[in-house]
Amino acid sequence: MKEKVEDSEEHLAILSTFVRLGILVWSGGILTLNYVTIPGFPQGKIDPTFIASVFTGVLATFGVQTAKKSGDGTMKMNGANGAAAGAGAPGAITKADLERLIAAASQTAPSQTIRVEQGPIKIVTDSEQPPYKM
Repeated sequence: MKEKVEDSEEHLAILSTFVRLGILVWSGGILTLNYVTIPGFPQGKIDPTFIASVFTGVLATFGVQTAKKSGDGTMKMNGANGAAAGAGAPGAITKADLERLIAAASQTAPSQTIRVEQGPIKIVTDSEQPPYKM
């Protein structure tokens, strides 16, 4: 009896994976058709928001984490592991963590760390020096 239950659980797990893959392919196809023009096929304009949320939701079930563009033009990871430093969220890098990383990196290779505490900074070249020639 126990062997049959395990087999049916395996079958359900496989079926679940195939259903998720089907939804992933379907939503990826719809999103692709929204942005790609196929000659002889009229391109329908739809709002891709719902399809994109289905796509990212299914990707999350496979363990793929997506990034989103924030207002300052940078990419930030969604979820706890990608939380912004200093936000107090789990997975955020603290100042102590960063100092430990810098100390460990200085032991492996010679490097120089420059910390800028106040900005803006303007970097200019010395106009008196002739340009470097090979």
